Amino acid sequence: MLNTTKRSGRTTAIKINNQAYGRLLAETLPAVIETEEENRRMIAIIDQMMAKPEMSPEESKLVVLLATLCQGFESKFYNVNEGVTPEGILADLMAERGLKQADLLPVFGSRSVVSEVLSGKRGITKKQAKALAEFFRVSPELFI
Repeated sequence: MLNTTKRSGRTTAIKINNQAYGRLLAETLPAVIETEEENRRMIAIIDQMMAKPEMSPEESKLVVLLATLCQGFESKFYNVNEGVTPEGILADLMAERGLKQADLLPVFGSRSVVSEVLSGKRGITKKQAKALAEFFRVSPELFI
């Protein structure tokens, strides 16, 4: 079945197996997070999925949902969204996976562009956000 996602004013179709997604939802039981313990549990699930070399579309969708729930809890109780940038998220993903700037050459095309993006001198374009999302198997919204 196709689910649609609205991004940047346009609707994008993503193939999602509803049965597989339903199984993931049943396993994780996502809900509005109200305690630190629930938040840690969701973060552990996200970390476990992000550690996979490749996530299914259903897993990617679940990670976005869980991250949104965590973000809602953390912004309400910790105000952690201040200072979070797409470049910071990229640096965190690289660190989690032990990647170097050279590993992103296929995405950015040159070492100087990678360096400028990571230093904040240059923003991430929509095309680069999409390529990074495919590279890291995450939502492009993390980089926009």
